[in-house]
Amino acid sequence: MAILDNKERLWIEYNHSRTQVIREQLIIEYVPLVKVVAGRLNVYLGSNVEYDDLVSYGIFGLIDAIDKFDYGKGIKFETYASLRIRGAILDQIRKLDWIPRSVRAKQKSIEAAMKKLEAEIGPNYTDEDMARELQITEDEYCKWVGQTNISNISSLDDFMEQGQDVGSGSNPSYLTVEPERSVLEQELRANLATAMDSLTEKEKRVILLYYYEELTLKEISRVMEVSESRVSQLHSKALVKLKKYLGDAFAVMMG
Repeated sequence: MAILDNKERLWIEYNHSRTQVIREQLIIEYVPLVKVVAGRLNVYLGSNVEYDDLVSYGIFGLIDAIDKFDYGKGIKFETYASLRIRGAILDQIRKLDWIPRSVRAKQKSIEAAMKKLEAEIGPNYTDEDMARELQITEDEYCKWVGQTNISNISSLDDFMEQGQDVGSGSNPSYLTVEPERSVLEQELRANLATAMDSLTEKEKRVILLYYYEELTLKEISRVMEVSESRVSQLHSKALVKLKKYLGDAFAVMMG
């Protein structure tokens, strides 16, 4: 007979009783997961938001995940909860609206330059092309990309929140709210596949390792045998490219 760990025991009890006491015990058990998700986002937010605040925002996502999770379906709770926690943090950040106007302006300039270059020379334009189009140096361009990170992360996470799974093309039933959304979800997956095709092989690998293998930037740097700063740079550039495609996908989902 298999021995249940504490989390499994709590889930079985909560699945039957739904008592406040067991609910609170589950919250305590999964607080470390909230800290992991908050820590990953804190890398990109820097000093703009306190880490402890991110954890506080994430707790609301954890509670929401616990309340809505169906243990009987055999889905891994950590995977489901991570999306809810991340979504809760990003929702609160959007409400705070702390992103400076100058950063928003840079983001619009980058998106306009990307659109122009893709029309003129195709998707394989370089950083040098972008810098020239924006009339700044390549170093300045890299800084601009880094400053727009959180907005791009929000777009990618929002998209993932709809239940998309890069690579496998699966459609987890626990994230599907209504059966009639299946057609839209297929369109969204196609958009994401197109967006991934716009990335270089290194950029694509960083995205897959970070979001789907859930490795840290330091771990990815070891896997790819490049510096952590180079991984961060690849990640930033990939998010800029993905946001261009996922913005359209959001219009479909929210329309």
